Amino acid sequence: MLPVIALVGRPNVGKSTLFNSLTRTRNALVADLPGLTRDRQYGVGQRGPSPYVVVDTGGLTGEDEGLAGMVQRQAWRAIEEADAILLLVDGRAGLTATDEEIAGQLRRAGKPVHLVINKAEHRDPDLMSADFHVLGLDHLHVIAAVHNQGVETLMEEVFAALPARDGEESETETTGSEGSEDAIKLTVVGRPNVGKSTLVNRLLGEERMLACDLPGTTRDSVAAPFERDGQRYVLMDTAGVRRRSRIGETVEKFSVIKALQAIERSHVAVLVLDARQGISDQDASLLGLILDSGRALVIGVNKWDRLDPDIRAQVKNDLDRRLGFLDFAKIHFISALHGTGVGELLGSVREAYAAATRKLSTPELTRILEEAMAAHQPPLVQGHSIKLRYAHQGGQNPPLIIIHGNRIGHVPDSYRRYLAGVYRKRLDLWGTPIRVEFRGGENPYQPAGGRASRPQRGGRRKAGR
Repeated sequence: MLPVIALVGRPNVGKSTLFNSLTRTRNALVADLPGLTRDRQYGVGQRGPSPYVVVDTGGLTGEDEGLAGMVQRQAWRAIEEADAILLLVDGRAGLTATDEEIAGQLRRAGKPVHLVINKAEHRDPDLMSADFHVLGLDHLHVIAAVHNQGVETLMEEVFAALPARDGEESETETTGSEGSEDAIKLTVVGRPNVGKSTLVNRLLGEERMLACDLPGTTRDSVAAPFERDGQRYVLMDTAGVRRRSRIGETVEKFSVIKALQAIERSHVAVLVLDARQGISDQDASLLGLILDSGRALVIGVNKWDRLDPDIRAQVKNDLDRRLGFLDFAKIHFISALHGTGVGELLGSVREAYAAATRKLSTPELTRILEEAMAAHQPPLVQGHSIKLRYAHQGGQNPPLIIIHGNRIGHVPDSYRRYLAGVYRKRLDLWGTPIRVEFRGGENPYQPAGGRASRPQRGGRRKAGR
């Protein structure tokens, strides 16, 4: 299970800035105004040795009444959910009485607390941290979140101090995930009451998940292993992800974390949409989380039965307009209740999984690169051409293709997308995002001390004679 890390502190100390840095997003609104963040915001961390769920909170003021009191209660719910707490303070402002009060309360929480002194750019770290030792916290870090200074080191030390989680694995983690290495881990996600549990029951052929016409029935992620046509699966049903403003109970807040954790552990995510409600902002946000995770994707548009032809045409037009950039993902129009179109979902899941985990050879990737460049050359840079020499696979789930060459810093995003599209069509990689990275410098396959030339190109021509 992914650890949960909460960001707390008084207003305007840089919590949202650090949240954006940790998640490599701009999801948290940042401005030089206190009290901008009021509710909790969740994301999957992308910095440090391992993934984690990070929670941004509103500023703590010590007030118990009114809006400030509500914000404070939201922050303390995040503290209850967390495995580690990052207490942010403003290094430029120095130690305040509110900082001391918050630190005293956190010490009584019984969880690892890291004091993070922010806004340390262009300042002496030792001098800046001197006043904060009085707080008596074991872990002290000096960073500049806005410039990403010290953030990587911070997360490495946070992970090193996390308590052991032996014996705390959930059913999701112990059933079928580690036990069956050949199983496809499939996560069903979507807003509340779109028919996720009904779809899971339909796929499993039994009433494994509680399903009723009430939003929020599912509170946790539940794992269900099964086998179909010789292929093993672990199917995880997750609680509906709601708008943050509508999440009041601690148990429902925690369900958001569980859904994010389930996506991160899975191979393929099935996003369930309600055909009668169209694509909402919540759907788009959840889709963004799936894409950020790099997981393969299949989309199921549920409750398709009994819709008028005109409404169906309107829904399809809306999907084309709002999801046109997802040209790699298969879309199925289904009725989970009656089983219409559900049988095709697993086929798309298998196809997406195979594409996401496929091993790609360096000669094949390089040959496709050469053919793509012959058809469409990269743009000139101050009269000089961008040289892309060879490509190799850098990872799976999602497929990562690393391209080496010169002047790679000038390759436009449009050309990156062009190459990703070429690779997708030539290699038949449907159902999964493809990531393309460019690197300069020496050939990593060249022996030490050797000159970086083109040994692979020459070897390939010789073998072809």
